[in-house]
Amino acid sequence: MQVSVRDNNVDQALRALKKKLQREGVFREMRLKEQFEKPSEKKAREKAEGIRRARKLARKKLERES
Repeated sequence: MQVSVRDNNVDQALRALKKKLQREGVFREMRLKEQFEKPSEKKAREKAEGIRRARKLARKKLERES
């Protein structure tokens, strides 16, 4: 991943880098890997995330149709 620093403005480049990392899901992945997660817990979490994603998609689809 690469971010260019323009006009010696490091703060702006840092903000851009953080935004890119956030979009890629790096922070979320780091948080998940801080502690060991049992396979059964991982499976339950992934299933819940899938359900959440499906509900959100259905809600957005319903909103567009209205």
